[in-house]
Amino acid sequence: QAAALSTNQVAALSSNQVAALETRDLAAMKTAQIQALSTAQISAGLTSAQLAAMTTAQIAALSTNQVANGLTTNQIVGLTTAQAAALTTAQAASLSTQQIAAISTATVAALKTNQIAALSTSQVANGLTTNQIAALSTAQAAALSTNQVAALSTNQVAALETRDLAALKTAQIQSLSTAQLSAGLTTAQLAALTTAYRGILGKRRG
Repeated sequence: QAAALSTNQVAALSSNQVAALETRDLAAMKTAQIQALSTAQISAGLTSAQLAAMTTAQIAALSTNQVANGLTTNQIVGLTTAQAAALTTAQAASLSTQQIAAISTATVAALKTNQIAALSTSQVANGLTTNQIAALSTAQAAALSTNQVAALSTNQVAALETRDLAALKTAQIQSLSTAQLSAGLTTAQLAALTTAYRGILGKRRG
């Protein structure tokens, strides 16, 4: 029945009415109906069970406004790895730093490389926690732009797994500041770098 509602009818639902929708009914709604939900309906109406029941197509259909101003940090925490991986690059770029920090480490590890690359330097520097940085795969770390790498705090640099640091490209290594190298790079990380990279870093640190 919910799938038969017009977009205007969906938009007219109160937050209590949205919360009362069966998970199977919400999952059956068309993407146009999902797009008709206001940010208030999403933040105050959608339950964690409903959000978990949403299809990846429904998640991908959300507008950047719905994502940035509708989804609460508690709802972000409940995103499944499949749902998070379904976010478009525009949606990923619209997330607030608080929303990014709320993403579980398992979900961060499931993000696609183009989603990681779509994050702004502010999202990277002020959103990603050290635990999330540690959870990045080698492919995700290698997908960081030089600007994103340069924006990392010394704590974030120190949180990089040795295998992730070793996977960074030469341009990424060269984008590290002297402060990031001296205060962020650990001895274990330095040991994990290739001889060629250590040569580059030696010149920078010297």
